[in-house]
Amino acid sequence: MATLQNKTVVVVGGSSGIGFGVALASLQSLASVVIIASSNASRVAKAVERLQSHKLPGEVRGEVLDAKDPAAIKDFAARIGVVDHIAWMSGDIGQSLLSGAAPTEEIYSSAFTVRFWGPFILAQSAKFHPGGSLILTSGTVDMKPSPGMSPAAGVVAGLEGLTKGLSVDLAPAGVRVNLVAPGAFWDHFSEERKEHFSRSVENSQLIKRIGAPSEIAEAYLFLMKCAYITGERINVNGGRTLV
Repeated sequence: MATLQNKTVVVVGGSSGIGFGVALASLQSLASVVIIASSNASRVAKAVERLQSHKLPGEVRGEVLDAKDPAAIKDFAARIGVVDHIAWMSGDIGQSLLSGAAPTEEIYSSAFTVRFWGPFILAQSAKFHPGGSLILTSGTVDMKPSPGMSPAAGVVAGLEGLTKGLSVDLAPAGVRVNLVAPGAFWDHFSEERKEHFSRSVENSQLIKRIGAPSEIAEAYLFLMKCAYITGERINVNGGRTLV
């Protein structure tokens, strides 16, 4: 099977959740260097320590990145040098809403800045080895929006268009661009909210449980390894859109 041997993998939003799962899976697939980036220096340091504790081959590095700041993104691209694969999952609308926050204009504006403009700016600034790839992250709300979630659906839907456009723009450089649309997964929830969320998921998808970050990470690894896919979206949502 293909591995990521001799590859450098960058995970923006890699200090927790799916991002951490992708970073760990990359090391398990023999990536030579894995760079995780997040806005919180303490969380980055702890995530690097957790990854190193697995004692897998491959170097682990951490970077602090404000994904809302275009200048910071450009500086980040210059610091990391030439890479093979970048996975961007920073900027989660769902976590803000599920944590009990009101769906304000500020939340959606911030999410669009990070989820859409962030990877766009990085795509323009990063240097890839030929055969490299950029993977964006969306969700399911554009395919099956809940009441009151139209702004979130619009933000998420825009990412598929961005993916297709970037795949055309970066093709001459030998860089592929794809999109992963995860469903529900565990991250930083209280036990009470986990129980409520779990019951909700049981009634709303075919696979009646919440996904593990390691399961969703498999889609990112596939898109890194398969050199014959670009401009596509992979849905990993437990069959949510079929219920």
